[in-house]
Amino acid sequence: MTGTSAPADPRENRAFLRRVTAAVSWGQGLDGYDLGILSVVITLAGAELGISTGWLGLIGASSLIGIFLGAPVFGYLTDRFGRRRLFTFDIALLGVTGLAQAFVGEGWQLFVVRLVLGLAIGAEYAIGAPMLAEFVPARGRGRRLALLQVNWYVGFLLAVVVGYALLALDVHWRWVLGTSAVPAAVTLIVRRGLPESPRWLMSRGRVAEAHRVVDQHLGGDAYFQQHDLAEEHSAPGNWRTLFAPRVRARTVFVCVFWACLVAPYFAIFTFAPRVLSSLDLGDERAGTLFVNGIAAVGSFAGFLLIQRLGSRQMLIGPFWIMAAALLVVGLWNGAPTAAVILAFSAFAFFNAVSGNMTAVYAPEVFPTDVRTSGVGLASAASRVGAAAGTWLLPVGLDTIGVGACMVIGALICVVGAVVSHLMAPETVGLALTTTSSAPLTQLARQHTQA
Repeated sequence: MTGTSAPADPRENRAFLRRVTAAVSWGQGLDGYDLGILSVVITLAGAELGISTGWLGLIGASSLIGIFLGAPVFGYLTDRFGRRRLFTFDIALLGVTGLAQAFVGEGWQLFVVRLVLGLAIGAEYAIGAPMLAEFVPARGRGRRLALLQVNWYVGFLLAVVVGYALLALDVHWRWVLGTSAVPAAVTLIVRRGLPESPRWLMSRGRVAEAHRVVDQHLGGDAYFQQHDLAEEHSAPGNWRTLFAPRVRARTVFVCVFWACLVAPYFAIFTFAPRVLSSLDLGDERAGTLFVNGIAAVGSFAGFLLIQRLGSRQMLIGPFWIMAAALLVVGLWNGAPTAAVILAFSAFAFFNAVSGNMTAVYAPEVFPTDVRTSGVGLASAASRVGAAAGTWLLPVGLDTIGVGACMVIGALICVVGAVVSHLMAPETVGLALTTTSSAPLTQLARQHTQA
């Protein structure tokens, strides 16, 4: 069956793709904002609410725990019932829970609210990047997906700036947390009226509906054929599919590299002021702003470089550099302030460069029938390490010291580097049907031979 309506005007095509990109990338920015704003006020909240060190770590990890629970559940539901409905629901939930933070009165209440907030963020991880990947063409897909992480770092940095500015104006920390409801409301407006993913419709055998979406928004039959939508087969998957022979290597690769990438980052930067203070670096606020600014620059650099360097090289090299940077902080006792700031800056920059690949690889390597389920599972796996690190870091600072904590972070980066060297494929410029079906080793080998 082919579409019968006239192809959409190319200008309308570009406008639609810009809208989808904005709708998804702003949602990713909300995740960064919610975690960044907590890093600014968590010490104040702990002091006012009388929270113990253990509970403080749990609150820091609460949204990460929520992501662990929400990403696989919403990923499965999205594969089963479609992208569009849950894409709207999760951002509404982000807004409601973001505002609810302004009304907490006890530590356990803040933990519960941020846990639910994490469920919504988990849904956003599972749904957003796959939906964008299923709409955009192969050419430039990597850059559009990388933009999601750029927005994450911009959101985190913006939260730090806004948070410190509001505190300087004597705004209470509860209302500082509640500011996350504002960008959520704006993103919800942008998402209204977006259509269902044509690739998901094809995977469910709803061919006529898929053609209708492509005709109305993406350029008609020429787009449909050029980007291999006809190759999407009607084969609904389930959780077992992620561990079937054709998919399990993808599942292992994405889960491991993502976990190794985010675990040290979240642990260090959720408690960045305390970490920098432990190193006797003076003004920890200025240090936090500077290092997070470097991360935002690194993410943008990755956005610019991915089409030129390729996805595989964007992952392997930065892992080794991150490991070296954390070892400098961990093993160099009494290092001068400039050396420590330089090492943290290198870690933040290259973590952000390769952080773009969490939004690129995850939706590209999983087939459509389990794409959001796979991304959701990988998000959950990454948050196991991130939540554990965030929970244990304040305890580690009080017991084994900041140096040992940094060495542990470096070892995690080494694991990520080795796994990426062995398993990372090259996906830039390839059709989504190819990146999600060809063996990972074959994709990597083709890149090496080229």
